[in-house]
Amino acid sequence: MDPVIVAGAGPVGLTLALALARHDIPTVVLAPDGDVPPDGPRTVVLRPDTVALLCRLGYPHAADDGCTWTSWRTLSRHQELLRVDFAPSPSPSSAPSPCPDLDAPPSPLHLAQYRLQRGLWAAATANPLVQLIPGCRLHTLEQDNHGITAHTRGDGQTSLRGSFLAGCDGPRSTARKLLGVRFPGRTAVDRYAVAILRVKLPFPGEARLHRNPPSPGRGARREREVTARPLPDGLWRLDWLLPPGSRTELLTPDLMIAKIRDILTVWCGDVPAYDFLGSAEYLVHQRLARRWRVGRAFLAGDSAHLLGTLGTQSVDEGLRDADNLAWKLALACHQPTRGALHLPGGLLDSYQAERRTAIGSRLRAADQALPLVRRSGVRRSILSGGVHKNAALLSDGNLGTGRLGAPPVYRASPLTPAPGGNKLATATTSTPAGAPVDDVPVTTLDGTRTQLRRRLGRNLLILLVAPGTDVWESKHWLKAGLMPPLIEATSALPLPAELVVTEAYPGAAAHAVLVIRPDGHLVAALTGCHPAELHEAAELIGGG
Repeated sequence: MDPVIVAGAGPVGLTLALALARHDIPTVVLAPDGDVPPDGPRTVVLRPDTVALLCRLGYPHAADDGCTWTSWRTLSRHQELLRVDFAPSPSPSSAPSPCPDLDAPPSPLHLAQYRLQRGLWAAATANPLVQLIPGCRLHTLEQDNHGITAHTRGDGQTSLRGSFLAGCDGPRSTARKLLGVRFPGRTAVDRYAVAILRVKLPFPGEARLHRNPPSPGRGARREREVTARPLPDGLWRLDWLLPPGSRTELLTPDLMIAKIRDILTVWCGDVPAYDFLGSAEYLVHQRLARRWRVGRAFLAGDSAHLLGTLGTQSVDEGLRDADNLAWKLALACHQPTRGALHLPGGLLDSYQAERRTAIGSRLRAADQALPLVRRSGVRRSILSGGVHKNAALLSDGNLGTGRLGAPPVYRASPLTPAPGGNKLATATTSTPAGAPVDDVPVTTLDGTRTQLRRRLGRNLLILLVAPGTDVWESKHWLKAGLMPPLIEATSALPLPAELVVTEAYPGAAAHAVLVIRPDGHLVAALTGCHPAELHEAAELIGGG
């Protein structure tokens, strides 16, 4: 089997390589910048679904390298506009919680990007199916009906033959340019200054966004917006939204120190002792590649999209790109050895249909929200109630909620049953077709108890809702009720599938059967065991 060539060894490229290895697909990763990045001020905010993805790909210590939050607060001057208290994210090694707090959402995970990349690099180095080539970058590529040839340059200059190629090589993507794909969008939508401090703040564990914070004293500069997010080891990341039209103004060290001292005075009443570990200035661009697939070549991560205004998370979305693309490439790569299921072009085309649509929706939501939350005239905005009304728009991207941050639902995907178009979606659940499933406790057929998300990433999952199974060992219910015919129907599917059982699923009745894609999105919810419908769902996932 020819490997999949991955151009770029950032978080998205390494995640894609590890996800493909989970499907027994070899990869060759071109790492033009060497092995691991140096320390730096860049950080990422990951949602529970992407944290679970990292854990099952061989980076189980992601939660230890990052920091979860106790709460999030959105403030305007002296007023609290929004407060969300979080339930701590469970440790990857912990047992499933029998009584989860359903009222408190799980906390995002905040970690330094260099730590994320180093953890993924270590996992890729230890994986025999991943070949890393440091100091090597894509130069040219050629495609034919049977594969793709990549010519490289650098320390490992060579020609590589692969089944597919994924361009994960960042905003200035060579892969995208070689494919002739346009990258339209907006430049410098927002401009930020960021600083990393070691300091003791009076709100430990809390992340906050402060609009129009009070001035610390006469003559001090008034800030428009400051965000504080905790990191491990007593560190904090602080972001200042810089005024529009100030791109020519230099952010000098003295100005950076003044900003730090002013906001610490506002929050602490005085300037506490702090260590200033680094700073940076960055522009937020909004861009979306016209095409994400050209023949056997695909784009993912910053090669395909740029976002980041209003707290939207570019790396988080890039990891979702990798999770979505990996299982589809794996089906296409394994097809010659399977033969039981014809894979039409719709399967691979669905990557662009799903992920580009999801990112496009994020960018449209940001464009619609920006005039509301960036309006000038603080006094007029407060008196009109605009700040209170739009508090969620300021926070959704950071919290992973709403149109700016909630996990995507692939309603219009060719792999999602059309409403009323077939007989698949016959059972009722709280999860619509195309949406990510809830992370409920499950039991495998060998009696192992775990969480649903830990079983994703390899095979199609068939989830049976069977109340009472937690009380008995699996040997007592494997040969009872629906289990024998459902085991037989699962083993006869044209795609590799695993049957798991749960005590309950939100909104689902007993004997509901959920068909779940390897990336955790629901295909269909059925009632009881109907082999023909299960087979139809498997064919739909395969692009049929």
